[in-house]
Amino acid sequence: MTTRMSSTVPRPLRRIAICAPATPLKRKHAHAVEVLAKAEFPDVSLHFHPQCFEEEGHFAGPDARRLEALLECTNDAAFDAVWFAKGGYGSNRIAAEIVAGLDENGRRKTYLGYSDCGTLLGALYKAGAGLPVHAPMPIDIKRKGGEAAIRRVLAWLGGEDEGVEPSLSERPAAAFNLYTLAMLVGTDFMPSLAGHELLVEEVGEYEYAVDRLFFHVTQHLGDVAGIRLGEVTHVPENDRPFGVGIEDIARYWCEKSGIPYLGRAEIGHSAANRIVPFGLETRRPAA
Repeated sequence: MTTRMSSTVPRPLRRIAICAPATPLKRKHAHAVEVLAKAEFPDVSLHFHPQCFEEEGHFAGPDARRLEALLECTNDAAFDAVWFAKGGYGSNRIAAEIVAGLDENGRRKTYLGYSDCGTLLGALYKAGAGLPVHAPMPIDIKRKGGEAAIRRVLAWLGGEDEGVEPSLSERPAAAFNLYTLAMLVGTDFMPSLAGHELLVEEVGEYEYAVDRLFFHVTQHLGDVAGIRLGEVTHVPENDRPFGVGIEDIARYWCEKSGIPYLGRAEIGHSAANRIVPFGLETRRPAA
């Protein structure tokens, strides 16, 4: 299937459903987001699906429950957008069923999240379903300065573009966690990114692991317009120095694969994480 470059989605988006496709959210974090939204964005209505707080082992409920909740949110005409509550491994386990289960309401919505939920964003983008958006999630309220990340998303939903990644150009864009992207390439859910500026970020991986991930993904993405490197945070200390910096790793594999290296981007697992709408939905006047 050919990837659709996202058409303009009218904003503001006022009625937001929140569910957890992977791991559970703590109620205190949901409460903090609700308090902030009520005080500063009274026109935005947030609905946390009860499934967000359910637990079964690692996951926010079993696969069937997470699937049920997500489809309830996607296909409900009462909501304008679906905001993924939290990442952590798990969204890939229900990606096929989500895409298959979308009705016409689900295929028109805006979907926001990042990290592990990049699997769903990629699958939705390939299916031409709604507008996938790399963006902070409710869990980010717990970070130092996390209130700013939540404000960034709520303001964007309201029609403002100040929180959008500033490096975005007139070319289509997509953004992923590097590890998530490495797991996505070669699967049925990987969209074509031909001609796209690809933004990647990583967290919690050794430098040699980042090197390995770049080796892998650049083998599959020779037709992108270029790669921008976001934040690479919480890099563990290895038993010996790797000897090559993170940006040098990105430059090395871009040069070796013939992909233009485009510089840095302000995305990542921190409160500074910027918004990247997929496709051509970049900075534009609100409706």
